[in-house]
Amino acid sequence: MKILAVNGGSSSLRWGLFESEGEAEVTRGAIERVEDPRAAWLEARPMLVNLAPDAVGHRVVHGGERFTESARIDRDVTQAIEAQVPLAPVHNRRCLLGIQEARRMFPSVPHVAVFDTAFHQSMPPSAYRYALPQQLYKEDRIRRYGFHGSSHRHASERASAMLTGSTVSFTGVTVHLGNGCSIAAIEDGRSIDTSMGMTPLEGLMMGTRSGDLDPAIVLDLAARPDFGSERVNQLLNEESGLLGVSGVSSDLREVEAASESGNPHATLALEIFAHRVRRGIGAALGVLGRADAVVLTGGIGENASAMRERILLGMTGLGLELDCVANRECIGREGSISTPDSRMAILVVCAQEERLIARETAKVLLRTA
Repeated sequence: MKILAVNGGSSSLRWGLFESEGEAEVTRGAIERVEDPRAAWLEARPMLVNLAPDAVGHRVVHGGERFTESARIDRDVTQAIEAQVPLAPVHNRRCLLGIQEARRMFPSVPHVAVFDTAFHQSMPPSAYRYALPQQLYKEDRIRRYGFHGSSHRHASERASAMLTGSTVSFTGVTVHLGNGCSIAAIEDGRSIDTSMGMTPLEGLMMGTRSGDLDPAIVLDLAARPDFGSERVNQLLNEESGLLGVSGVSSDLREVEAASESGNPHATLALEIFAHRVRRGIGAALGVLGRADAVVLTGGIGENASAMRERILLGMTGLGLELDCVANRECIGREGSISTPDSRMAILVVCAQEERLIARETAKVLLRTA
């Protein structure tokens, strides 16, 4: 069986074709730095149509409480994904567009939704509930859901295999750093806390998202006559983060280049980004109490050695001792970047969400056969 795994991110469209239930990779491709998802699909179409998959798996960002595992896509599942659009307006609309385009391209094969939020459904109420009145959860399902589930799950499984040879025993912190960023606390292979919340806006500073901030700021901005809720939503999701602070770009590489050229705003953006991630790692370690490793993944986590150094240097008090030479040499590949004396391993794992999507797709088709 050939499975096409489709992964539409906030600024990219990636795919991989796999055989043997997701184990054997045949080919992969990507359209990067694209804001219009329809344009990305039009560009990708000539590369996809000849792949002739037997099934297609789709990364879907928000499944709410409805989905605790992956599901074969039918009208009911599509409507359920659409119902979560208010919680992840940009991402779920992109997911629905991708499903529509892929089903048009491959109408006679099964399609499967693999939900980012499903991995985090193992969180206890103490982690996923907000300190708000009961009815807001009971009636409106306002709670923390978490995202990047496929990435965190893959990172934890790979880290466990690297450390013990098993894929289910990992306890530690997984750090997904890309255009979107999040941290998860993993205990025995299960997510027990994560930094993103009801939407992907909460948590770390990101490419264009603000991450955590005082809610009173939102109230103040929304009350201004020149803002309003829609304008505030646009500001926090699309104009903040690295882009907003640096005034240069949402791309870390461009911000780093501007900093090296003497731009003080770019330098500050890098410092805030590193500070927020470092604080997030410390918080996750506090939730766990013990950890086998801190694992970095995603485009920044895998490739940005200078940012990894900004984040991890000075964390020896928490048991993390960075090997600066190993860190500089570990670019675009998995490996250990901690010193032999570090009480906790620091690992880099290449994001392979497409492989996990393919595996999940195979499981769903076997279950529903």
